[in-house]
Amino acid sequence: MNKIFRLGATSAAIVLLAGCASVNFDQAVNDVNNASKDFTGGKLELSRTDEQLQARTKLSSELLAQPLSMDGAVQLALTNSPAVQTLLAQSWADMAIANQNGRIANPFFTFDRFTFSGGLEIDRFLSFGLLQLLTLPQRQLISRGQVVQARVQLSSNVVDQVTQVRQAWVRAVSAKQSLQYAEQVNRSAQASSELSRRMQQIGNFSKLQRARQQVFYADSVARLASSQHAVTATREELIRLLGLTNAQSEQLKLPERLPDLPKEARQASAVSATATEQRLDVQIARNQLDIAGRQQGLNLITSLVDVDLGIRRDTVFDNAAGTIDRRKGYGLGISLPIFDWGSAKRATMSAQSLAAANQYESTVRGAASQLRESYSAYRAAFDVAQHYRDEIVPLRKTMADENMLLYNGMFISVFELLADMRDQISSVTAAINANQQFWLADTALAASMIGKPTSATIVGGNGLAAQ
Repeated sequence: MNKIFRLGATSAAIVLLAGCASVNFDQAVNDVNNASKDFTGGKLELSRTDEQLQARTKLSSELLAQPLSMDGAVQLALTNSPAVQTLLAQSWADMAIANQNGRIANPFFTFDRFTFSGGLEIDRFLSFGLLQLLTLPQRQLISRGQVVQARVQLSSNVVDQVTQVRQAWVRAVSAKQSLQYAEQVNRSAQASSELSRRMQQIGNFSKLQRARQQVFYADSVARLASSQHAVTATREELIRLLGLTNAQSEQLKLPERLPDLPKEARQASAVSATATEQRLDVQIARNQLDIAGRQQGLNLITSLVDVDLGIRRDTVFDNAAGTIDRRKGYGLGISLPIFDWGSAKRATMSAQSLAAANQYESTVRGAASQLRESYSAYRAAFDVAQHYRDEIVPLRKTMADENMLLYNGMFISVFELLADMRDQISSVTAAINANQQFWLADTALAASMIGKPTSATIVGGNGLAAQ
């Protein structure tokens, strides 16, 4: 009997130690900041106090007081966005649930009181899951793996959120830059349309010549309307990702244009040197494989049988005899596998383990290929944008300058000058689009290097984005 009570005491100690372990979420956030510092800048934080909320509000106001850069937009999103705070809170909940899975279930205590003729009986029964106790070390290993998995998944989600903010900022600034140019073109087209109308009235222009100028103006009006909507749409997309209130959205100011291209593109050797095992997608797949393997080993036992061990102590009061009878013992409860032998559960675990193994292999094999594709998109975007900057736009400017000299010398008419301007418009528009596509590809490559693949578009020669 003493052995039974020693087992009960040992079980209680183990339960107590298992219950002491908890999730240090602040440390988990610090780990995410360190693992993805190029994305968070160490600024990721879950706000839980009024002081933290006030500090976030103050920092948001400071960032909105000046034109918002790309890095400023990321910092503002990390500081101000409820969506980012939701990611953090949900990750905390996932880690807490994973931690709970590594704890043994609470023991069950039963108290019974019976009265009978001339006496009283009191029964006390304390029981716990024996298999849960025996498999506790394995459960804790699985639990720790799930906590690590939740931490890596948080890093992946934060990288994805930051990448969305960066790309939304690029689109918003590019749309603003395109609108400014569309307004200039519209003013020039309106002037040429009015001039052609007057020249037709005095008989110096045919109906066809007038129509050519009019259609140029009509196209510029349509382009201006599309540009105005693009500014609104991209700005609102950025506002949503930053989590701005109506008052904050009115304070939002964006730069007039995108940053200049870097002097040199990233080298392929530096990109391909990224360690495959450190990629977030590979870590997630590997953790899933480890967890599935441990769960399968655990369920080989628990799927077939379950055992409860209990300690019993009864006291019987016999009033007629004036005696007290105390009885001690133990009980053992075993589930009988009559209707369910656990075959379906074991098949499920086997299938999940096999799927996790193949998913890991697929992720590892595809990581290098995906990174090469992402770098190709980045390099193509850089080369196209650089070509427009160094070749096409300067040549168009030279042609415009020469035509202006010819116009001043009265060798060409104003409408020939305007025709050359129409050709220049398409080149400048394509250059703006190419610059936008480069920065989109740059943010996509940065995400791909850490293991969060993001699609990017490439600008073709006509200035239109091609998938």
